[in-house]
Amino acid sequence: MAKQPMLKFVTVDRDMPEKRDAGERNKDFHEIYAEYAHAKAAEQSSRCSQCGVPYCQAHCPLHNNIPDWLRLTATGRLEEAYATSQATNTFPEICGRICPQDRLCEGNCVIEQSGHGTVTIGSVEKYITDTAWEEGWVKPITPSVERAESVGIIGAGPGGLAAAERLRRAGFKVTVYDRHDRAGGLLTYGIPGFKLEKDVVMRRVDLLEQGGVEFKQNCNVGEDISFADLRAAHDAVIIATGVYKSRDLGGPGAGAKGIVRAIDYLTCSNRLNFGDTVAEYESGELNAEGKKVVVIGGGDTAMDCVRTAIRQGAESVKCLYRRDRANMPGSQRETNNAEEEGVVFEWLAAPKGFTGDPVNGVMVQRMRLGQPDASGRQSPEVIEGADYVEEADLVIKALGFEPEDLPTLWGEEALEVTRWGTVKAAFTTGATAMDGVYAVGDIVRGASLVVWAIKDGRDCADAIIERFEKASSVAAE
Repeated sequence: MAKQPMLKFVTVDRDMPEKRDAGERNKDFHEIYAEYAHAKAAEQSSRCSQCGVPYCQAHCPLHNNIPDWLRLTATGRLEEAYATSQATNTFPEICGRICPQDRLCEGNCVIEQSGHGTVTIGSVEKYITDTAWEEGWVKPITPSVERAESVGIIGAGPGGLAAAERLRRAGFKVTVYDRHDRAGGLLTYGIPGFKLEKDVVMRRVDLLEQGGVEFKQNCNVGEDISFADLRAAHDAVIIATGVYKSRDLGGPGAGAKGIVRAIDYLTCSNRLNFGDTVAEYESGELNAEGKKVVVIGGGDTAMDCVRTAIRQGAESVKCLYRRDRANMPGSQRETNNAEEEGVVFEWLAAPKGFTGDPVNGVMVQRMRLGQPDASGRQSPEVIEGADYVEEADLVIKALGFEPEDLPTLWGEEALEVTRWGTVKAAFTTGATAMDGVYAVGDIVRGASLVVWAIKDGRDCADAIIERFEKASSVAAE
């Protein structure tokens, strides 16, 4: 194993602060942190047992070559480690930050399972990719050949961007259509900046543009361009819209002012981080400062909301979830982080209505877990006579997302959907029943993980590449 660097301690002349400006102090901090991060990455990477059956790799949706790039990192071969990581993952610096490693690679590390604590795979992945950007190892796409075919991609989220990168690398002309003013989808407007810095997303988008991917922002398919026209303009089309229709709550007072959707709340917060002026924040509608906030839901979106509310200066933040902690769908790591930051969780608690307009309380039913439902999870049951009112000035609904009715929105009844409203597509290729039309990510799977969307985008792009290469070979014969 390569010798690990010693930490360097910088002596600061505190008696003469005027001689040291902020730039010099920041440089000292950066140098110390960089060496510390390098030492920690080397230390953690060297802990990998290089086991015969790499469960970490098997439980990664992308099947990243984790043991290989850990070994390369441990021996100081960071550029090779980055190349190995990038070979299977379009956005390793993003996955290193937001993947639920505790449920995927790290949770299945043999060292973790033997009781010695997991190798911090996500942190190492983030470190080697951030280093690659700093060192200039990350380059724009330069296709070895330019092809005549073009592909239109609807949606600039992780699935669409992953497909765009792979197709452009193969020489296809790629145009990405997105309804928002910035690319990235949920990476840009759904996930808070304290989990995923927005400059990290934007530099990837910029790199794709430098490599020849064309972006058409503020373009709403079905309004600004018809789906039929989009199909006519391209040789293939990929639907990567994600799922953005929020599940709703009924009950008395459900329409009161002060009850908002999670997607609106998080989008507002992220726009503020970009420096945008958001009227709903200025008016207080989507501002938690000084308020008693109640978030309803137990998934990762709910965790993003409660932690955002803490950062906005809420007076108190509570999270209501109808099952217990062991049965919540969100990451336990995120829940622990939220608790450390001051969020109070009310387990086995479900809303049945709201008081006041503007809202001033949530009517809560106490629950218990009964028999398992069709999925095997225990179904929550109401405990009669145990209702109470939870004070609230701002209620955020984080109950999950459903697909929009795309056939109706786009006037394309031939686009087949499942009974859940997701687009019917082959999981291996993304192909739909419509010739030349593919679909990837959440619009096929339902609300899922970013890493699965990346895998779907890559797999779909590979299927499109194979299709046109075969067609070219046949034409050449």
